[in-house]
Amino acid sequence: MTNYYLAVDIGASSGRHMLAHLEEGKVVLEEIHRFSNGMIEVDGHKRWDIEELFRQMIIGLKKCKELGKIPTSMGIDTWAVDYVLLDENDNVVRPCFGYRDSRTAGMDEEVYKIIPEDKLYERTGIQKAIFNTIYQLMADKKAGYLKDAKSFLMVPDYLHYLLTGVKSNEYTNCSTTQLLNPDTKEWDYELIEMLGFNKDLFGEIKQPGTFIGAFSDSVKAEVGFDCKVVLPPTHDTASAVFAVPNTSDNVLYISSGTWSLLGSENMEAICTKEAMEANFTNEGGYDGRFRFLKNIMGLWMIQSVRNELIAAGQEYSFAELCNLAEQAKIDAFVDANDDCFLAPKSMIEAVKEYCRSHGQDEPQTPGELAKVIYQSLAICYRKACKEVEAITGKHFDTINVVGGGSKAGYLNKLTAETTGKNVIAGPSEATALGNIGAQMVSAGEVAGLKAFRKLLA
Repeated sequence: MTNYYLAVDIGASSGRHMLAHLEEGKVVLEEIHRFSNGMIEVDGHKRWDIEELFRQMIIGLKKCKELGKIPTSMGIDTWAVDYVLLDENDNVVRPCFGYRDSRTAGMDEEVYKIIPEDKLYERTGIQKAIFNTIYQLMADKKAGYLKDAKSFLMVPDYLHYLLTGVKSNEYTNCSTTQLLNPDTKEWDYELIEMLGFNKDLFGEIKQPGTFIGAFSDSVKAEVGFDCKVVLPPTHDTASAVFAVPNTSDNVLYISSGTWSLLGSENMEAICTKEAMEANFTNEGGYDGRFRFLKNIMGLWMIQSVRNELIAAGQEYSFAELCNLAEQAKIDAFVDANDDCFLAPKSMIEAVKEYCRSHGQDEPQTPGELAKVIYQSLAICYRKACKEVEAITGKHFDTINVVGGGSKAGYLNKLTAETTGKNVIAGPSEATALGNIGAQMVSAGEVAGLKAFRKLLA
């Protein structure tokens, strides 16, 4: 009998159900259901439509039933930092706000009145980003949402709860809250109380690979079968890094999607002043590892340019933009991490304006725009490689690119030329594969993380 494993992989713009099984020593992956996602604006605030996400999850489960491919287990991964608060009757206390919402403005200063920024980094190893959970909770405290809150669940924790009725706090996603102690890998309750948050909100931390329960009776009745729910690394980047096939110590990874996450895998967190100043973060990984990485503006820039071109009636695929970029004759570049590229009204105008104001040639054609963006990303990667080597004291001769960006051949070629390192591309479905890998290891079908990576290699 074939054992099927289901990954529900939900990103900021879409989600999908990926079903996998082992066949002659290979992982066979099949997309069952895909749906769109995105922040919606309600009352001037950006939020996630969690009810719709759960509805889509149920649709995908029903499709598994229709195909006669009932999963042995399933798990959900999503983006990080966002969460749901429940009251004593398990009703949602406030909307599930999205990390791009502006309500956290100024909340960093409120936190630093209680604990200085450098001490917070020393204590948690997590980079400063204004959308981090710690600042969101400070905004909730100011808005009075914490008064009735009795449970805190990250987005995938809440979706797992809707499936099973079991509350859990999974380690890799919780590590992004800036409220965990990297040594103990548990909540830093002293920090939580200093900030005036109720420590009873935060439940026991569960490691990826933990079986948390089966479907609730209502879910079972609706989808027509029962299934084990096993926690994958619920932070999508943690799942993607699980599926980096290269296991040697001298390999850096880039998880390449809307963001590019470049870093190394370590057994201990690096919470030094140098790491803080270079804005590296120590996020939780599988098997007690740390993902020591830097957030770099990724394919968001080229995605935005493509959307603008389509809106203007110029249809280009990403592959076509890559080809045009390769033929373009422009040497301009921008700082891809500049805040002006976070959410501009027009990405095309933002790139042109940056080049203009820095005395460079202005890109005019779609190919020139794409070339400037790809060159800029490669330069950012080179800088981050140098930083990670200086901070860790290690030399890395290879970069393994995983995720959707591994298909951008021209960018990979530029990355190799610019960094002087070997570049290996793939797998492109790393997030779903990492989610599935944790389930296969939990089920005993694969011996462990190294064995799974060997399978993928």
